[in-house]
Amino acid sequence: MKKFILLPILLATSVITAAPAQAEGLSLRICEYVQANDKSRLRSFLKQNKLKIRNIYKGLECNGNTLLIFAAKSNALEVGEFIIGKLPSKKVKAEIDNLAKYSAHLAEEARDR
Repeated sequence: MKKFILLPILLATSVITAAPAQAEGLSLRICEYVQANDKSRLRSFLKQNKLKIRNIYKGLECNGNTLLIFAAKSNALEVGEFIIGKLPSKKVKAEIDNLAKYSAHLAEEARDR
């Protein structure tokens, strides 16, 4: 009887713990593409996984920074411009002061938006 109860519990916990591990792999990939300034791979990866920058931006951090600040620190101008274009203007305006510390170009792009 214990085996019948224990088996579904084990299966349920394995399914629950698999989702965060997969999300961690996705965020790692996104951070790698941003750091490499590879806009085309980032776009295709997001499309392949049916993700949108505006939906994942709030919960995604790279080295403790938001995706946009991480792009500025990594000098990933092409990807930074792409991110600025995909985010709502309110979120971009909130990041302008931090952006200016690391990248004048991206801060100017954000101001123009």
